[in-house]
Amino acid sequence: MSLDFLPVLEGLPELLHGAIVTVKITATSLVLGCIFGLLVGMGRLDRSKRLRYGICTAYVTFIRGTPLLVQLFLLFFGLPQFDILLPAFLCGVLGLGIYSGAYVSEIVRGAIQSIDKGQMEAARSLGMSSGKAMRTIILPQAVVRMIPPLGNEFIALIKNSALVSLLTIADLMHEGQKIISVSYRSLEVYLAVALVYLVLTTLTGMALQKVEQRLRAGGAV
Repeated sequence: MSLDFLPVLEGLPELLHGAIVTVKITATSLVLGCIFGLLVGMGRLDRSKRLRYGICTAYVTFIRGTPLLVQLFLLFFGLPQFDILLPAFLCGVLGLGIYSGAYVSEIVRGAIQSIDKGQMEAARSLGMSSGKAMRTIILPQAVVRMIPPLGNEFIALIKNSALVSLLTIADLMHEGQKIISVSYRSLEVYLAVALVYLVLTTLTGMALQKVEQRLRAGGAV
C-alpha cells in the first residue's frame, strides 16, 4: 500500500479554512461555557437557595450524563419541531457552550472552595458585602487556580468540536470529509486532519502556560 498526500496538498486551503472555523467555534463556545460555568458554579455554592441550587445541579447532571452528540442533535433536529430554526453554526456553538459550561461550573466551584474561608470572613469583618468580597478578593485568586483546568477544557473542546461537522458546519473535520469524498484517500486525509488538531491543541497549551506564568508572576495567587 502506498500513501498519496497529493489530495491533501491540493485541499490544504480548505483544511486551513476549516481550522479557522474550528478555532472560531471553539473560542466562542468557551466564552459561552465560561459564562454558564460561572453562573452555575456560583449557584451551586449556596445550598440555602434550594431552587437555584436544584436547577444548577439538574443542569450539570443532565449535561455531564448525556453524550455531546445527542445534545447537538437535540438542538439541530429537535428544536425545529417547535418551529425554532437556528443556523447550524449557532447550534454548534450553543451545544458546545452548554456542554462546556457544565464542566467549567465544577472548575469554578472547586477553585472558589479552595480559597481559605478565613479570607471571606476577614473581608466581612471589615464591612464588605459578600458580593464585593467575592469579586475583589476571592475570584481574582480563584481565576489563577482555574487556568490549568480551563486549559484542559479548552483543549478538550477543540477535539470535541469535530462533532459539529455532523451539523453540516464547514469545520476542519467537515472539510476533510469533503476531500475524502472526491479523492477516496481517507487515511492520508485523516492523518492530515489529526496533525492540524495536534497543532491547534499544542499551541493552545503553550499559550495557556504563558498566561498562567504571567498571572502567577504578577502575584495574583
